[in-house]
Amino acid sequence: MSISQLRIYPPLEKALRHTITSVLMPQPKLLDLVRPETTAIVTQECQGGVIGAQAGLPMLAEEAQREAIPNIARLLEAARPAGVTVVHCLIHRRPDGRGSNTNARLFMAGKSFAADLTPGSPGGSVIPELNQQPTDIELTRYHGVGPMTGTDLDSVLRNLGIKTIVGVGVSLNIAIQNFVMDAVNRSYQFVLPRDAVAGFPREYAESVIDNTLALLTTVTTTDAVVQAWNELAGP
Repeated sequence: MSISQLRIYPPLEKALRHTITSVLMPQPKLLDLVRPETTAIVTQECQGGVIGAQAGLPMLAEEAQREAIPNIARLLEAARPAGVTVVHCLIHRRPDGRGSNTNARLFMAGKSFAADLTPGSPGGSVIPELNQQPTDIELTRYHGVGPMTGTDLDSVLRNLGIKTIVGVGVSLNIAIQNFVMDAVNRSYQFVLPRDAVAGFPREYAESVIDNTLALLTTVTTTDAVVQAWNELAGP
């Protein structure tokens, strides 16, 4: 008889599922995964036209502002002095739309969004809350739903000797899932601080983490990653 066939109080069922998953698929130690010399934190679409003041999907932006954005800022503040590579992956769209996808409902709907994703515009730039620095790397794409195939991210990370990606940003609905699977298929370890990613509605986003991404990534928290980098940086 499976767990789903048993009548269990819901919180207990969730705890039981988590325990079984932890036993059958134990996670690597975080300190081993996020060593600064082989780790990059990659922000996904943390830009004005997606989760900032110019956002075309206000519901997603509001959800990201609730928790993810402050935690992403904390992670970046800890990453830079620790020597962790910081990469921002952005999506751009020309005013005439040339070169961008039109082969999915999402892309077609994007034509009606108010967001301006033109290169150099506030909507096409990293949000101010993340305090972008000259040492950060910025990669952009016009095509696709994730950064691994739409930009030079894979080649850039390999050039830098990166083995672990700490992935943050939006959205858990599509892009983060795509990002995780593309990265895992290319042999990267993927660390997912669950309080530094967002999707809408919130319940769905949490379900995606618990039922899909937890099988592919090391799910953790902002506090745990910051603590690990502080410990690795030493006194």
